[in-house]
Amino acid sequence: MQIRIGNKTFDFANKTHVMGILNVTPDSFSDGGKFFFIEDALIQAKKMVADGADFIDIGGESTRPGSERVSLEGELNRVIPVIEQLARSIDVPISIDTNKAEVAKKAIEAGATIVNDISGMTFDDKMAEVVAKYEVPVIIMHTADDPKVMQKNYEYNDVVEDIFAYFTERIEFAEKSGIPKDRIILDPGIGFGKSVEHNLQLIGKVAIEKFSSLGCPVLIGTSRKSFIGLVLDLPVEDRLEGSLATAATSAIYGAHILRVHDVKETFRICRMCDVIGGRISRI
Repeated sequence: MQIRIGNKTFDFANKTHVMGILNVTPDSFSDGGKFFFIEDALIQAKKMVADGADFIDIGGESTRPGSERVSLEGELNRVIPVIEQLARSIDVPISIDTNKAEVAKKAIEAGATIVNDISGMTFDDKMAEVVAKYEVPVIIMHTADDPKVMQKNYEYNDVVEDIFAYFTERIEFAEKSGIPKDRIILDPGIGFGKSVEHNLQLIGKVAIEKFSSLGCPVLIGTSRKSFIGLVLDLPVEDRLEGSLATAATSAIYGAHILRVHDVKETFRICRMCDVIGGRISRI
């Protein structure tokens, strides 16, 4: 299972990859405001690369439950200067976390080589056109609704089967739009219109193996999310161990990419899980 990203080919069968989260926002649920200024963002991105990140995912709009949308101009002003500078100073692919086609376009032109769309290319009908034109991989995520209302508006017959059907439809749509299957990554959208029980199901063996059967790498993003806090009765700043437990579980069950805040710790967890699972040798 390989994907060409920029000038590198990534083999997702041979190890669990780590995607570092870089939110250049004032209001993200976990690290809002910490990396809002460009100097802080650049330092954090370089630290994550040094800690083992295979990708850096940059977002300029919080998509936490209940969040308000950011204007096009506001989002561009947050992400483009960071991407321009990072593209010249790090050697790992940069992902742009956006659901706006114009932001994706400008980010790719600035140096991003992956589009990470929480809406699975449903919020902006020009997104697929941009992804196809620039020939970049796209992360297709599932969300129940707009982030402002997603935790109020969700209903599933069977959360795993329903998201599997969604992925099947989105892959077909992407291919018809000129995006080949070997440039698609799937993300079931942990915390995006799901209950605690749904989220736990989605990082289970049955779910990850079923999503992987579609032939695309599977990305899991559980880092510091509220379901961990609800299970452990802990605030967001105290969820490291819970996040690592979900990362280890996801890696053992076959997830290909983990999107995380705590790169160093997750990188080490993944290394150990990959050895246990036989993806890589001990040496």
